[in-house]
Amino acid sequence: MESLRTIENWPATTAAAAVVRADGTVAGTHGPVDRRFPLASVTKPLAAYAALVAVEEGAIDLDEPAGPEGSTVRHLLAHTSGLAFDEQRTMAAPGDRRIYSNTGFEVLGDHIARATGIPFPEYLRQAVLEPLGMTGTDLPGSPAKDAVSTASDLARFAAELQAPRLLDARTVASATSVAFPGLSGVLPGYGNQRPNDWGLGFEIRGGKSPHWTGSSSSPRTFGHFGQSGTFLWVDPEAGAACAVLTDRAFGPWAVEAWPPFTDAVLAELRGR
Repeated sequence: MESLRTIENWPATTAAAAVVRADGTVAGTHGPVDRRFPLASVTKPLAAYAALVAVEEGAIDLDEPAGPEGSTVRHLLAHTSGLAFDEQRTMAAPGDRRIYSNTGFEVLGDHIARATGIPFPEYLRQAVLEPLGMTGTDLPGSPAKDAVSTASDLARFAAELQAPRLLDARTVASATSVAFPGLSGVLPGYGNQRPNDWGLGFEIRGGKSPHWTGSSSSPRTFGHFGQSGTFLWVDPEAGAACAVLTDRAFGPWAVEAWPPFTDAVLAELRGR
């Protein structure tokens, strides 16, 4: 895909990209797709998928208590537990606000580890990474931000998100639909959003503006971006997903470069 070549013009030393169609075929790649990059918060969708496997296995339940008083697994996944961004401090009652929280995902990882008797990084490996053949991915630390992966591996995950094999398709559809609708909150790097739509571990584009996806991305688009200069989106209307990994931290360059890149990818997929 010609549109992928534009990553060569980004102010990053190294970047890799992959586009995957809804049927799992790779529409195109560019750059060193087997190079490992830190994912930063693109870790969260992987962790969320493992949590959903734990739900389907019966190890945990979405509505069981987890985190602050009154909070559940569902609240933690949807950033509505009330926990602060990066500390064990409760800032709101569960379900009242969308407070993006690394702490919430770390609490979730600990909760799953206690329920399964398996350290969360190992549970992620057994539940998601190994079955999908994501051999270049591992989690050496926090389930909120510490995974390392490759564009090739994220392409495998993107294929799974579009045609689930590890989970019931209804589980994935629910996880990528808005949880706790109508809540406002800050989307890191893009300011306050009203509403700040989120599913269970997946950010949902909705009508957000500004946003890191494209102006032609459908409101149903879901995914995540990371402060390490990474992103993964799935656009169900376009029938495709895109993963991009770079070695330059997120900043003004990404705010400027990512949306037109996505628009170019979508235009090429649509044959325009």
